[in-house]
Amino acid sequence: MRVERWDGGQVRERAGELAELLADTVSDGASVGFLAPLGHAEAAAWWRERAAAAAAGQLAVWAAVADTGRVAGTVSLAHPDKPNSRHRAELVKLMVHRSARGRGLGRLLLATAEEAAAATGITLLHLDTETDSPAEHLYRSAGWTRAGVIPDYALSPAGELRPTTLYFKRLDFQRLTG
Repeated sequence: MRVERWDGGQVRERAGELAELLADTVSDGASVGFLAPLGHAEAAAWWRERAAAAAAGQLAVWAAVADTGRVAGTVSLAHPDKPNSRHRAELVKLMVHRSARGRGLGRLLLATAEEAAAATGITLLHLDTETDSPAEHLYRSAGWTRAGVIPDYALSPAGELRPTTLYFKRLDFQRLTG
């Protein structure tokens, strides 16, 4: 398994593979912004729309590619465009295909995004995830801090209102305490 940073052209070219991953994630019940059932065409169109943001540097996209060439996971960092927030980024769409789960791929993708953010001067990451979802364990075990819960934040893939939990992680902890 290798993790690659994809530019806008690669995201556009491989939108179909990313769509398969997104549809699988939604089908499995993960709340990543879509309702079930999510069709391949809709998922591919969503990824193609992200290609422009990746090309403009507003979105950094990494894909985990299996030895077979299949996309097994992805994670992205969304960079704000306002001058007062360029020190932070939002971790978005951390997804691992059901067939690749349980092997540390989610942790590898998370670490890849964190290390890349720190290398570019980002000092604060934030995210939201469905409360009580399996993803919460990953974030807590990776040192993310729970900031709070917002009730009735979004519909689950099944269409039920669910709360979301906000997390953050300081990447400059050593500098702040040293």
